[in-house]
Amino acid sequence: MSRWLTEAVPRGRIAAFRTLIYLFVAADLVVFTPWVRTRASVPGELYQPLLVGRLLPLPTPTPALVAVIFWVLLLLALLAATGRAPRLLGWSVCALYLLWMIIAMSYGKVDHDRFGLLVALAVLPTAGRARHGDTTRTEAGGWALRVTQIAVICTYFLAAWAKLRFGGPDWLTGSVLARAIIRRGTDLADLIAQVPYLLIVAQFGIVAFELFSPVVFLLPARWRSAMVGFFYSFHVVTFATITISFAPHLAAMTSFLPLERVRPLVWARRLVGRPTAGPTSDAVQDPPEPSAAPALEGTEPAPLGGQPPVVGRPVGP
Repeated sequence: MSRWLTEAVPRGRIAAFRTLIYLFVAADLVVFTPWVRTRASVPGELYQPLLVGRLLPLPTPTPALVAVIFWVLLLLALLAATGRAPRLLGWSVCALYLLWMIIAMSYGKVDHDRFGLLVALAVLPTAGRARHGDTTRTEAGGWALRVTQIAVICTYFLAAWAKLRFGGPDWLTGSVLARAIIRRGTDLADLIAQVPYLLIVAQFGIVAFELFSPVVFLLPARWRSAMVGFFYSFHVVTFATITISFAPHLAAMTSFLPLERVRPLVWARRLVGRPTAGPTSDAVQDPPEPSAAPALEGTEPAPLGGQPPVVGRPVGP
């Protein structure tokens, strides 16, 4: 079990995953959850902190507190994406983003798509330093990715458990998807809803998919990649029909992918014809050995050391 949890991965994968996660945190602040800043103008009596917010305890959000968290977190996330000071910046981003999420989810609605991302932020500082393109393997980085993967799969499995626990069989045979389509459906969803019993079949399929999601850990590498691809396609269909993106969950799910192969800066340099710098996964070629074939008749022997002869002096000693 310990070997599986700490299966070594290339450091380049950790560097790429770290950059992606911290850039997503910055994007989340300004694209996906900018509405959190409006919570500061809500009356304080409506603030009902989550359990973790009551245990710490945390103060009631104020405009000044929310603004400070926003700007400091945005700056630190961008700095952490560079890979510098991975522990100091990593722990700081983790703490501030957790506080940001407590503020966001303490007004009556809790999104379960943040779980994998929060776990990724908690374990990334333990992975240590890593450079893009580095092929040396690290068990600490492998542990960070594995724990994130477990959190991603738990999000699916526990979602199915919650459906069956609170909704029971009625969730499978009821009008859950029909209500979602009425509230936020697209034209594609309207077409699907016209097919008799298709939404009921889809509800059975969703629960089955979520319950069997842990099987991904038992599959060979090729089939595991195919199943992760199915996970992503499921969310593409979900967004195309009822406009729910699960963006934080999708960012955390990249922990399954060989991200070390994705190097946009290297690709850009090659596109413009500039040489790449730094360690890469390409093998270094040795210089060709000098040819042992005899010199052709009528040609002068090459000078010693490969240096041209001095003008006015014969070649050789």
